[in-house]
Amino acid sequence: SGKADYIGAFAVTGGLEEDALADAYEAQHDDYNKIMVKAIADRLAEAFAEYLHERVRKVYWGYAANENLSNEELIRENYQGIRPAPGYPACPEHTEKATIWELLEVEKRTGMKLTESFAMWPGASVSGWYFSHPDSKYFAVAQIQRDQVEDYALRKGMSVAEVERWLAPNLGYDAD
Repeated sequence: SGKADYIGAFAVTGGLEEDALADAYEAQHDDYNKIMVKAIADRLAEAFAEYLHERVRKVYWGYAANENLSNEELIRENYQGIRPAPGYPACPEHTEKATIWELLEVEKRTGMKLTESFAMWPGASVSGWYFSHPDSKYFAVAQIQRDQVEDYALRKGMSVAEVERWLAPNLGYDAD
């Protein structure tokens, strides 16, 4: 199209010591504080992701430098751009987290890790993409057909069976 555009990536966590602290409370049979540690760490990770997205919009990329939204407008995501995350409806394929990890050197720089199933550790972590285009909107990937899976597998360098495994909830056909 000849038009320039940009994409960014991020990975944040609510704390590398979350599990150790929760385990310490569990050892004391203190279920309340164990649950609170996990809940607060989750909220911190989400808040950090939102704060960082705001800094990208207003400062680092500056495409919304004069943005002044109320809390209600922020909750409704009335800002320019989106930050979809692998594993969620707009990006249901979890293996793209590996792309983020490689681009940002996440494990080396933060200590955050990906499991074999691409779950993030610590659990109170968020990663995703930044899209700044004014027309970018969230949407859910619906049922994917076999020809789309075959094309995606070719572009990802994966077998069709592997892509079918990762996208099983989104398949519009029986993979068996």
